[in-house]
Amino acid sequence: MIATQSKALADRPWLDPGASAQVFIDSVSKTYGAHTAVEDVSLSIYKGEMFALVGASGCGKTTLLRMLAGFAHPSSGRIFIDGVEMGAVPPHERPVNMMFQSYALFPHMTVEGNVGYGLRRLPLEDAARKQRIQDALDMVQLSGLAQRKPHQLSGGQRQRVALARALIRRPKVLLLDEPLSALDKKLREQTQFELMDLQYKLGITFIVVTHDQDEAMALATRIAVMDRGRVVQVGTAAEIYEFPCSRFVADFVGTTNLFEGTVSSCEPGLIRVHCAETGGELLVDDSGTFTVGQRVWVALRPEKVRLGKQPPNAARVNQLRGTVWELGYLGNRSTYRIRTTSGKLVTVFAQNERRTSEAAIDWSDEVFVSWSADAAVLLQS
Repeated sequence: MIATQSKALADRPWLDPGASAQVFIDSVSKTYGAHTAVEDVSLSIYKGEMFALVGASGCGKTTLLRMLAGFAHPSSGRIFIDGVEMGAVPPHERPVNMMFQSYALFPHMTVEGNVGYGLRRLPLEDAARKQRIQDALDMVQLSGLAQRKPHQLSGGQRQRVALARALIRRPKVLLLDEPLSALDKKLREQTQFELMDLQYKLGITFIVVTHDQDEAMALATRIAVMDRGRVVQVGTAAEIYEFPCSRFVADFVGTTNLFEGTVSSCEPGLIRVHCAETGGELLVDDSGTFTVGQRVWVALRPEKVRLGKQPPNAARVNQLRGTVWELGYLGNRSTYRIRTTSGKLVTVFAQNERRTSEAAIDWSDEVFVSWSADAAVLLQS
């Protein structure tokens, strides 16, 4: 039991009250005149984490990354790396490196020249310098392309050159600003796994900024969701997705159905919500503190909804009747938009388990939408 608990704390150091954060952001704010880009952000990031910052454009995530790199300075608050306060440390002396969204490769240099550029100020013998460059190229599997120029490379290869250049100085923390945004969908998915594997082998802390929630959930040990300069929730991908703390997080991360209503009764473990949008009551398993008459939102993920032509016959199940209004076939699953009899649109994801060109439920079909009481989350704001 003790060994299992120790392993869990080693894999998730943020759960260990005795663990020290490698990167500690203490009440950091950044203002530009009257505009507040980052407001009172505090975060603890642990050694070896793949930590993601997500949020809409302009939410402050890149500004926060630039402050970690030293390219911008906090208006208030402090940043510590390995216990050292970074306020007076210039960018080139910080134990971090940054990989930019544009990759910023020098077009006139070879791959070898680009990767080795970061070593130019280090007092290294030529043999040691060449070995460091070769090791970095081997690490990203580009040793056979050392003499090519950036324009002779694919998007994925250029991304790996930029990654090797960022890692060659062996930073304690690597900052990545939208590292995969220039890649097409299939290559991006493949590169996600390569990046995770490389980070695991190196044991370096990665802090990734991305607007792509799916990318963050695939890559990160933990995610910080930002909104208008503030961090509104921090957690693992499963915690953020399954237990959002607010309507914003529920709506921003993934797809969700939101039903507005008021609490009509509170039983032990079961809340009844009167919802005008559906013309009735919704059942939600929840042990939170709610009061009758309180305004709430029921958040329901589309994959937790069942679609059928017959009404379900089970207890503690919510049920709505409607018509297939929109239908999208995506190969592995189909997306349905159901217009219920009350006029509310409900999104449903249905897994396509059988090989067939005929949809079991098609356009304009009359259907029943249902979900169990424990499938949704009740939110107060």
